[in-house]
Amino acid sequence: MHIQFTKMHGLGNDFMMLNNLANEYQLSQEMIAQLADRHFGVGFDQLLLIENCTEPNIDFMYRIYNRDGQEVEHCGNGARCFAKYVKDKGLCDKSCIVVKTINRLLTLQINADGEVTVDMQAPIFEAAEIPFVSNSNSNLHCRELSVLGGNLKVEFCALSMGNPHAVIRVEDLNKTAVKEIGEALGSHPDFPEGCNVGFMQVLDRNSINLRVYERGANETLACGTGACAAVVAGCLQGLLDDTVKVNLSGGQLSINWQGNHSPVLMTGPATTVYEGTIQI
Repeated sequence: MHIQFTKMHGLGNDFMMLNNLANEYQLSQEMIAQLADRHFGVGFDQLLLIENCTEPNIDFMYRIYNRDGQEVEHCGNGARCFAKYVKDKGLCDKSCIVVKTINRLLTLQINADGEVTVDMQAPIFEAAEIPFVSNSNSNLHCRELSVLGGNLKVEFCALSMGNPHAVIRVEDLNKTAVKEIGEALGSHPDFPEGCNVGFMQVLDRNSINLRVYERGANETLACGTGACAAVVAGCLQGLLDDTVKVNLSGGQLSINWQGNHSPVLMTGPATTVYEGTIQI
């Protein structure tokens, strides 16, 4: 099978984009993992598969697969790349695009400067919807679990941005065991579908540093939903104002959240790297 693709990234969080509007590609989990291999394949954090949507007032549907081949619910950096991709390919001439993922309806606004603002919808705090195993019906603004064989207690905020997140506030990212804690908390049985683990260092009320250990992808250079989750967690704890610059390893995102049931707005760049063809 020959596959034509576009390689893109959002702040270093990289994607293989496939136009599947003709339903041409039926990829197994093993095929996706093969394509994701950075030595023997294309190499990417996620695969984005663009599909048709027959529902009214929705322009496209797309599916998201981590590099282990598992399908996931949401990807903020991928949403910005999706908007640039369909615009550049002439698949849509709108500057405001409505797309559907497994569990979210997103509005993508292509701005005059080329950056993309994504309406990420409102965060979810109910334990069953994250999902997170909790004995309390209250919002999960502060929870604690033991990890690493019970040797470390971790405090975090649990929420969903369409995918599950645990956000940990740290004093110094450079002195934080991101991989070890990320693996342990991300696979904790109290998160039955796993979770993305964010490590947030608050600089002031309008800026944070962030690293995210993602399910099925390990630590990435940037995580859009993770940036949204971190700002929401910081706001809930009274640490941040409603507009925050999030500094990630791959660059900077602007996140705005007005609180309560309002949507989270994420603004940042999307970049095309190259076009290619691969045979699998």
